[in-house]
Amino acid sequence: MAKKNKDGTEKKGFWQEFKEFISRGNILDMAVGVIIGGAFTAIVNALCNNVLRPLINGFLALILGANSLSELFTFIKPVYVTGADGNPTTEIDLTNSIYIDWGAFINAVINFILIALVLFLIIKAVMKLSAIRQQAKESLEAAAEKRKAEKEVAEGSAVAEKVIESAENAPKAEAVDADKAANDNPEKEK
Repeated sequence: MAKKNKDGTEKKGFWQEFKEFISRGNILDMAVGVIIGGAFTAIVNALCNNVLRPLINGFLALILGANSLSELFTFIKPVYVTGADGNPTTEIDLTNSIYIDWGAFINAVINFILIALVLFLIIKAVMKLSAIRQQAKESLEAAAEKRKAEKEVAEGSAVAEKVIESAENAPKAEAVDADKAANDNPEKEK
């Protein structure tokens, strides 16, 4: 006998619930979306990291005078590398120094803006295609409605023509019937 819940419904086992969950169509749609999203992320990152960011970094390097943004630091407490003789050199030890890495921050902001821009452009294009598709669908539906209405009007006018034609022929037929009846009974006219 199956176990019952407090409300009297049958309890489902864990594996039965899991099977129902997995067999739903939206789970497969979600899986496809995640896979496509991962591939899309790779495309957006490649565009940002390999095309747009080097152009922007080169432009900013011209303005700021550094070779790249990765060299923009503000040192709070610099620690210098010690030479073989034990004396400090002019080279700064970044692992032990305390500093603000402006280049990494600017790169993160640029990366965010570029990814947001690329996503915006792609979503805008998809929405425009969706709007065009919707307009085409509405146009087709309107054309079908118009054809249906024209067909109904044509059928209605054909019926009206038959009614008019039968109405026009009806007095002639009655007159013919009256003439025929008069010819069949010559005594009635006398």
